[in-house]
Amino acid sequence: MPGWTTFPSPSSFTTSLEKERDRLVRTSLTPMTEFPSVRIPIGDYVEKFIDFLAMNFGWLFDFIFIIASTTIRTIETTLLHTPWWVIMFIVFLLGWYFNNVYGGLLFAFFIFLIGSFGLWTETMTTVAIIVISVVLSLAIGIPVGILMAFSRTFSVIMRPLLDAMQTMPTFVYLIPVIFFFPLGNVPAIIATIIYALPPVIRLTELGIRNVDDEVIESAESFGSSRNQMLVKVQLPQALPTMMAGINQTTMMALSMAVVGSMVGAHGLGERVLYAINQINISLGFEAGISIVFLAIIIDRITNGVADRLQSFRRRSA
Repeated sequence: MPGWTTFPSPSSFTTSLEKERDRLVRTSLTPMTEFPSVRIPIGDYVEKFIDFLAMNFGWLFDFIFIIASTTIRTIETTLLHTPWWVIMFIVFLLGWYFNNVYGGLLFAFFIFLIGSFGLWTETMTTVAIIVISVVLSLAIGIPVGILMAFSRTFSVIMRPLLDAMQTMPTFVYLIPVIFFFPLGNVPAIIATIIYALPPVIRLTELGIRNVDDEVIESAESFGSSRNQMLVKVQLPQALPTMMAGINQTTMMALSMAVVGSMVGAHGLGERVLYAINQINISLGFEAGISIVFLAIIIDRITNGVADRLQSFRRRSA
C-alpha cells in the first residue's frame, strides 16, 4: 500500500547475502590462490563406458531384469496370499526359537501393528525386495570373501573397490542402474546389492584369516585337503564373524528401502517418500516405524541364529 514499507522475505534476503558473499570471494581471488583451469574428464570416460555396456550388453541386462522381476513377483505374491495370522505365527515361532517366548510375542505384536497401520501390502513388498537382495549379496559376497582370504593379490585388488562401494553416496548407484533397467523394484535391488555387499565380503575374509594357526596345523597333520580344511575347519571357525557380516548386510539392505523408492521401488520406502513430498507426518511416522520394526525383528532373529550356531559348534567340539 502507498506509504507502507515492504520488507523482503527471508528467502530473498538470504539469496542476496549469498550473491554478495560469492562476489566478494571472486574479487578476492588472485592467480596464486585461484585453481588453474584444468579439467580431468573422468566422468566423461565413465559415461562412455556406461554407454558401451548398454549398447553391447543390453541383452544381458534384459535377461537380469526378467529373472529379477519374475522372482520378486513370485515371492511377493506368495507372501500376499499367505494369511496374515500365518505370517505372524511364523514370526512368533522364529522369535521364540532363536530368542525367547517374550521376544516371539513382541515380534508378532510388531507385525500386527504394521498391519494395523494399513501397510501390510507394502511390508510384504519390502520383505520380498530384502530377501532377494540379501540372498544375492550372500551368494556373491561369501565366495568373494573366501577368495580374498586365500589370495593376497585378489584381496589387495578388491579392497579399494569395497572402500568405494561403502563410502560412495548411495544415490550415485542409482544413476547407472536406472540407465540399464526400467524404473521399479529391479534397479532398487541392484543398488541395494552394491550397497550391502561389502560387509559380508570383509567379515568373511576376516573370519577365515583369523582362524588359529594351531587349528590349521592340526588339520594338516591329519592329512586334510584344502577343500576339507575350508569346509570342516575354517568356515566353522569363522562362522560367528561371518554371521555378523550377514547381519550387517541384512540391515544395510533394509536401510536402502527409502533410497530404492526414488527409482520406483514399491513398499514402505515408497510410502515414506510420498509422506515427505506431501508433508504427511502421520503416514511418514507409521511407514518409518514399520521399517524400524522390521529392522528389530531381522536383527534379533539373525543374532539368534548366530548364537545358536555358535553354541552348537561348541557342543560338537
